[in-house]
Amino acid sequence: MVAEILAVGTELLIGQITNTNAQYLSKRLNDVGVSVYYHSVVGDNPVRLKESLKTALSRADIVISTGGMGPTQDDLTKETVAETMGLKLVLHPEIYQDIKAFFERVNRKMMDSNAKQAYIPENSIIVPNNNGTAPGCIIEKDGKIVILLPGPPKEMIPMFEETVFPYFEKMTGQTIGSKMLKVFGVGESEMEMKIIDLIKAQSNPTIAPYVNMGEVVVRVTARCRDANEAESMICPVIDKIRERLGTDLYSINGETMEEVVVRLIIEKNISISVAESCTGGMLAAKLVNVPGVSKVFEKGFITYSNSAKIDMLGVSPDTLETYGAVSRETAIEMVNCLIKKTGTRAGISITGMAGPNNMTDPVPCSTALSHIPDKPAGLVYIAVYLDGKTECIELKLNGDRERVRHVACLNALNLLRKMMI
Repeated sequence: MVAEILAVGTELLIGQITNTNAQYLSKRLNDVGVSVYYHSVVGDNPVRLKESLKTALSRADIVISTGGMGPTQDDLTKETVAETMGLKLVLHPEIYQDIKAFFERVNRKMMDSNAKQAYIPENSIIVPNNNGTAPGCIIEKDGKIVILLPGPPKEMIPMFEETVFPYFEKMTGQTIGSKMLKVFGVGESEMEMKIIDLIKAQSNPTIAPYVNMGEVVVRVTARCRDANEAESMICPVIDKIRERLGTDLYSINGETMEEVVVRLIIEKNISISVAESCTGGMLAAKLVNVPGVSKVFEKGFITYSNSAKIDMLGVSPDTLETYGAVSRETAIEMVNCLIKKTGTRAGISITGMAGPNNMTDPVPCSTALSHIPDKPAGLVYIAVYLDGKTECIELKLNGDRERVRHVACLNALNLLRKMMI
C-alpha cells in the first residue's frame, strides 16, 4: 500500500518549526509494511489544503495528515477533509466529555472553541488523544484511507503507536523487523567493499548502508509476520557482517558510541575523567547524557586556553612553547596530568583546531615562537590512558566546527572502547 504524509501548518512552510512528524511516520509506516512515496506540506489555507488532499488521494492509498486539528479559526484540517470527502461532521458526546475532563484535570477553563474538537467526520474510527484535546480519526471511504492526527509530536506519536500502528498491523498482516548496526573507524566505501557480496545477494532481509555524522550505519531489514520471525531472519546476516567488520562494528542495536562505552566502563568498574580543549565539554556532555554514568565518571576539565592547561592540569609551559597546544606531546601530557590529579583508571584528553580558519597555536609566553608551524583546521590529537597504558592518535578532520568536535569525541570514545576490549 502506498502512503502520503500531508503536513498542515504555515509555521512549517516559513521555517518556524521542523517537520519531524514526517520523519517519524515514514519510519514507523515502513516498519509495518506501508510504503511512503510522498511527503507534502501545505499552509493553513482551506483552498490549498483541499487541492493538496485531492492530489494525495489521486496517487496514494493512504493519506496521513498532521496538524490543523486545534480549536482556533485557522485549524481547518478536519473541516476541509470532511468537505472534500463528502462527509458530515458529527458531535461525539463522549469526546466532548473527555475534553471537558482534560481541562478540569489541568485546572484550566475550557473555551467554547474547544467544543469544535468534539466534531468528527461521520463513520470514522476515533483515535483517542490522552495528552491533549484534539482527537484524531481514521476515515475509510471509496477504497482510500485518510488519517487525521494533531501536529504536536507529544500528542501525535502516542496516538499513532496506540491506535494507528495496530490498525495497520491488522490490515497488512505483516511487520518490518530491523536492526541498526553502527560502524566506526572505517569509511563507507571500505566498509561496503568488505560486505559487498552480502549486499549483492540480498533479498529478504535487505542491507542498507549510509553515513551519519562521521560513522557508518548499516540497517538490516526483514519483511515478515512477527518479531520472532524477524529476529531469526536478521541474526544470521548480522553474524556474517560481524565476521567481516570485526571490532569496527560497535553496536547491533542502534546504540550511540557513548552508550556502548559507558556500559563497558560500568561493567568493568573503570573510573574515568576527561580533559578537553577544542571540544569544549562536548565529550563530558556525551558521557553524562547516558544514565548510570555517575557510577564511574569522576571529573571533567575544560582547558581551552594554554593558561588553563598549565593552571588546571599542570601541563608544562615548556611543552606548550616547544610543541604547541595542538600536538601529540601536549595531548599525552594533558592525559598524564589528568590521571595524576584524579587518580581514575581511565582518562581522555583532546586538543585540536576546530576551525574554520588556520591559525598559529597560542603560547603561554608573551612572544610566539617563529618555529611553531601553523596548524590546519581539523587537526586533532587524542590521548587515552587506561590502567597504565597511553595511546595517542592524530586526526585530520573536515567539516564545520560542530562536526569536527563531534567526530573528535567519537574517535576518543572509540579509542577507549578498543583499548578496553
